Amino acid sequence: MENMSIYSNPLAERYSSKEMLHIFSPEFKFRTWRKLWINLAEAEKEIGLDFITDEQIEELKKFKDDVNFEVAAEFEKKLRHDVMAHVHTYGEQAKNARKIIHLGATSAYVGDNTDLIQIKEGLLVIKRRMLALIEKMRDFALQYKDLPTLGFTHFQAAQLTTVGKRATLWLHSLLLDFEELEFRLENLRFRGVKGTTGTQASFKELFEGDFEKVKQLDELVTKKAGFSKKQGVSGQTYDRKVDAQILNLLSNIAQSSHKFTNDFRLLQHLKELEEPFEKNQIGSSAMAYKRNPMRSERISSLAKYVISSSQTGALVFATQWFERTLDDSASKRLSIPQAFLAVDAILIIWLNIMDGVVVYPKVIEANIQKELPFMATENIIMESVKKGMDRQEVHEIIRELSMEETKEIKLNGNPNRLIDRIIKDGRLGLKAEDMEGILVSANYTGFAGQQTEDFVKNEINPILDKYKDEIVEDREELRV
Repeated sequence: MENMSIYSNPLAERYSSKEMLHIFSPEFKFRTWRKLWINLAEAEKEIGLDFITDEQIEELKKFKDDVNFEVAAEFEKKLRHDVMAHVHTYGEQAKNARKIIHLGATSAYVGDNTDLIQIKEGLLVIKRRMLALIEKMRDFALQYKDLPTLGFTHFQAAQLTTVGKRATLWLHSLLLDFEELEFRLENLRFRGVKGTTGTQASFKELFEGDFEKVKQLDELVTKKAGFSKKQGVSGQTYDRKVDAQILNLLSNIAQSSHKFTNDFRLLQHLKELEEPFEKNQIGSSAMAYKRNPMRSERISSLAKYVISSSQTGALVFATQWFERTLDDSASKRLSIPQAFLAVDAILIIWLNIMDGVVVYPKVIEANIQKELPFMATENIIMESVKKGMDRQEVHEIIRELSMEETKEIKLNGNPNRLIDRIIKDGRLGLKAEDMEGILVSANYTGFAGQQTEDFVKNEINPILDKYKDEIVEDREELRV
């Protein structure tokens, strides 16, 4: 039974996946420290420190996953230093290797490099979720590419588009975010082995002033950690600009998610689209008939948190002093993991919505027909001019009749009978047979269907083809 008397983080309890929670867990962190110590010892031996033995390295490997957290906690109480507490804890297990653990390194070697590994692993999870979502959004867009729907500007009815074409707008925002994510992953730089203030002074001592060997060490440790790039120079820490960039990327994904949910909630109000609704789900404790867009609302709520958190990275980076200050530490421990956890949750929920989204074509068409007579007037003007009438005179007649019809609709709640009014008025000389097909909604969607196909073919499918092996089919359970 969990302790009900202390605060629990809802990102862990309610929203994020076990996979993302593990990446930012103490277990992952401290096991990664041990991997980094092994990488360092192996690289130092390979480059020429002969006093490091194979037996010592094997002993380090033997205990790499066996972290004694209780012992480490006791050491930390005594030493008031987390890294040295874990050096001593590891050393008590790997007694013969004790003297080479953390050789030449500063705390930032394990601390900062682990942060970067966590960021990389977190981005890879986000990438897989985005690919699955992009695939789902693509399928939705293609399925409804030809289904006419009202376009909205200022949330006022505008020229028609299609349900699928509108989905490409959401998809395009995701595309921009995904391209940024690709860039961040490809250009994420490992800190490597840089020493206390970034001068590699301790490694100069170890390798007797041989700069080429120290550079080789930096390259080798970077490679062993799974990175293709490293910082060419650093202070004590990796450049905190990286945190600002990563938080900004996560904010961008959150912004796209929020935009989608704004649109979706409005469309659900219009009863055109609907979130999946479970058999026993309750929409309101009082109003039993309600079907609230709770998934979209949860996304928008989490997105606001991520967007606001992005300022933290900018503030921390901007206020760092020289080679290192520690006023980043508490902030990083909060902002980076929690932004990842929140975006993870956002994408899980968004996928859940798209897996079960319901479209109501008849409602969509009924909403179109309330507005379409007004939109058809442009075609009516063209038809009248073809019959020899003056364009400006026709425009004034239609303006006058439109105002009259609008008044009837608003004051009396009448359906839109503008076309009947134009025929009855007679000044345009148009008869019922002239108006055949004038209210067919598919005639007013322009190239929406073709645009959708082109966009998917030229910009979305190449990404999905490129990463087809990374698209996850399994879905995370959506928790309350």
